[in-house]
Amino acid sequence: MNFSSMSNAFSMENIKQSYSTLQNKFSTVRPAQEFFDVRRLSKPADFNEVQQRVSYNVSYFQANYISVVLLLSVYALITNGLLLFVLLFSGLGVYGISKLHGEDLKLPIGSLTTSQLYTGLLIIALPLGFLASPISTMMWLIGSSAVAVVSHAALMEKPIETVFEEQV
Repeated sequence: MNFSSMSNAFSMENIKQSYSTLQNKFSTVRPAQEFFDVRRLSKPADFNEVQQRVSYNVSYFQANYISVVLLLSVYALITNGLLLFVLLFSGLGVYGISKLHGEDLKLPIGSLTTSQLYTGLLIIALPLGFLASPISTMMWLIGSSAVAVVSHAALMEKPIETVFEEQV
């Protein structure tokens, strides 16, 4: 991957397009009364019905499910303080080093090049990153998201209007 393709990926046009796509996606968030309608919760009769419900509900409540996954991600970061610290430390470190615009950091005891600063950041952040157990956090996030989304989608009945549409 070269620098020009990377800079094209982060161009203002691509960012604006991604933002508008994200905005359109979240404009389809269903109301909480509809998403948490306990009157429509029921046990599916067979696996075929589970497949139909999951297929319908995943597309119908897609923005709601994305919101659930995002909330679970925030919860995972809050409950794993070391991982949150490592992410903030690394992000703010890279941001601070980039603010130097390639110049050396001048200290009373000497000067440090940007290469030395990035190396120092890596030496500190990498072991802390391993201690923060990001892989187990990701596995928890994948598992909890899958359970939450699939169980909701399988137990939530289709709206009664769709039953009539299928029979016509």
